[in-house]
Amino acid sequence: MTLLWVSMVSMLLLGFPFMVVILGSMLLHINIAFPAFNFTVLIQQIINGMTPPALVTVPMFILGANIITSGQAAPRLINMVKSFVGHIPGGLPITTNASCTLFGAVSGSTQATVAAIGGTMRPMLLKAGYNSSFTLGLIINSSDIALLIPPSIGFIVFGVVTSTSIGKLFLAGIVPGILIFTMFSIYSYVYSRVKNVGVLPKATWAERWQAMKDGSLVLGFPLIIVGGIYAGIFSPTEAAAAAVAYALLLEGLIYRTLTMKKIINAFLDTGIITGVVFILVGAGQAFSWFISFLRLPQEIMPQIIGADPTQLRLIIIVVIAYFVACMFVDPIVAIYVLSPIFQPYVMQLGIDMVFLGTLVTLQAAIGSATPPFGCDIFTAQLIFRRPYWEVIRHTPPFILMLILATILIIAFPEIATFLPNSALVK
Repeated sequence: MTLLWVSMVSMLLLGFPFMVVILGSMLLHINIAFPAFNFTVLIQQIINGMTPPALVTVPMFILGANIITSGQAAPRLINMVKSFVGHIPGGLPITTNASCTLFGAVSGSTQATVAAIGGTMRPMLLKAGYNSSFTLGLIINSSDIALLIPPSIGFIVFGVVTSTSIGKLFLAGIVPGILIFTMFSIYSYVYSRVKNVGVLPKATWAERWQAMKDGSLVLGFPLIIVGGIYAGIFSPTEAAAAAVAYALLLEGLIYRTLTMKKIINAFLDTGIITGVVFILVGAGQAFSWFISFLRLPQEIMPQIIGADPTQLRLIIIVVIAYFVACMFVDPIVAIYVLSPIFQPYVMQLGIDMVFLGTLVTLQAAIGSATPPFGCDIFTAQLIFRRPYWEVIRHTPPFILMLILATILIIAFPEIATFLPNSALVK
């Protein structure tokens, strides 16, 4: 086992793509420790990881996000929010928070939200006097709300791995997402008052009305996805298809921003991103099977959880495990590898899987923006072309707020379970 972990850490530090880290380390260990191993089994596990029908939603939501990102939806959404809150202290950061939260209902992807909202908001924030590290910390952490607001790729993967209702998971993330948005907005208000930056001229009601007319149709996405699933009209897969149809209608016929070139590029980008996601999914499934083959869970878990674990003890262990894992690896792989290990113990103690899925996805969101290897950190580096230390310098206050949100959800599970328990979705 030492060879497996040493090879993984070494390849990770050398900058190899994570699917290479997972599969390469596994193949190296198998070749040395099990020279007669039948590699057909490994290929079957990779394929099995990519074939669950629920994963059809992933490319659909990615396509919808790509169509919207190529058009005018994001700028119109930002302008609409800014017209109402831009004049108060912290108005621009609050606009960033709100736009990321609402855009999360379009994309379900933190990286897409960093690109779409961050690319527009960062120049405005810098012009208003906010320092660069604050804007970067704000953008990457606000974008992580997209992992909690449906449609969330994190929820989809957790639902597939644990056979939990994806529709209920989608609904479970809404209130925690709003809670985090509120925390970030209060912090932005206080920070802006202390620094005395960021107040814009107050928009007139005529300007607000025009901004509402321009941007209100973007709110159709959460209405279709969340409303449709909550009312039992759509399954998550049907909601994904409806979101793509609405994106084509909005950008193609109403805003008239789509061209054939943009549509082709949206499909090509969707294919590339989907390929990356599904490779990670397949690699995660194979690695999960491999550690089960080595019987690591049976050796390690009893020592970690103890002879007579309580629900609270197990929940804390799960939260810490995902939080640490997502600091180093892609959240998709972390969910695929860790969930089968913890699930038997979680079910034995009667812990609600929808509640646990919310905590797990929240840790994936935190880990995505946490050093050393949070994926959104590197996305921000690539998009904004800023050094690593500048990107992470102002992340600690936001991470502390996300940890506080985790504690509140553990203390009050109804924050996550109220909506799914009251919905018609199965």
